[in-house]
Amino acid sequence: MITVKNLYKSFNNKVVLEDISTEFLPGKCNMIIGASGSGKTVMIKCMVGLIDADQGEILYQNKDFSKMNYKEKKNQRQEIGMLFQYSALFDSLNIFENVAFPLRIFSQKTKAEINDRVEFCLTRVNLDPKQVKNKFPDEISGGMKKRVGIARAIVLNPKYLYCDEPNSGLDPLTAHVIDELISEITQEFNTTTIINTHDMNSVMKYGDKIVYLYQGKLRFDGTPNEIKNTQDKNIRDFVYASQFT
Repeated sequence: MITVKNLYKSFNNKVVLEDISTEFLPGKCNMIIGASGSGKTVMIKCMVGLIDADQGEILYQNKDFSKMNYKEKKNQRQEIGMLFQYSALFDSLNIFENVAFPLRIFSQKTKAEINDRVEFCLTRVNLDPKQVKNKFPDEISGGMKKRVGIARAIVLNPKYLYCDEPNSGLDPLTAHVIDELISEITQEFNTTTIINTHDMNSVMKYGDKIVYLYQGKLRFDGTPNEIKNTQDKNIRDFVYASQFT
């Protein structure tokens, strides 16, 4: 579980996050939603330590990330996987080396162990290691890049998985496959998954918990069923902006 308490962040005297408190549960897809500029990305960056919060606590299993020393933060980051919006694969590395990269940096595994783990993760995201491991990112489709990104994100068997717009730029069918895959992995490994997304269809179908930010403040914290029935006009306008939802 991840607990956020009274989180504040400002840039140049502009408040971006104001007194955010919530919990993210294991084995669940925890969705962070909100309009552009609402503070979603800044919140995630604070949670993974890419930027420092001005005030507040970010607790991983009741341990405050902001108060950890360098070694403790490094150990904590080894329990965190990250799927970036555009996959962020290394163009100069083939698919095998991309997925193996975190293992080479953070683990003491042997060459054989790394090979086994990479092949397992590629297989888990429904890619045939023999067919893709020697290819380079520019030789595979956008959907396959997302799968490789997920494989790399889970290669260290993280307790916490952050996904930034995981189905952005994908066709509807491929986006559905990626959403389904993330949901399956979350339940299979009891991962605490935090997803930053604008796709309300994904939120409603796969979200277990929804955090809605509005102008840097927590406006809603609950389930898909609860947000569907809210009487808050601001939230309803956002949720039902798409004809599909």
